[in-house]
Amino acid sequence: MRINSFYEYEKLASGFALYPEAGTGSPMALAYTALGLTGESGEYSEKIKKLIRDGKLDKPLAAKELSDVLWYLTASAKELGYSLADIAEINIVKLMDRAERGKLQGNGDER
Repeated sequence: MRINSFYEYEKLASGFALYPEAGTGSPMALAYTALGLTGESGEYSEKIKKLIRDGKLDKPLAAKELSDVLWYLTASAKELGYSLADIAEINIVKLMDRAERGKLQGNGDER
């Protein structure tokens, strides 16, 4: 199967949203998706940590962990009322603004 757009992915992925208060934007749904996003990001990070330690990376397994990150990112965005395309656009606008101001490097949310 080949996914050709964020919209297509979101439509398919939404069928697997089986968690408390899914689709409501409630604190429970937001917490569940945020914790899932953090957990899956941690699993991906563990694969990279082991690359540093052992010098080997199972790329297909790392990609599977990233796919879980994508699922939780998608669910988190939906709980906030955004699409993945919305999130991507927000990110590009933010990065373009930082680039124009010479602030791509550095610290802080509002640099």
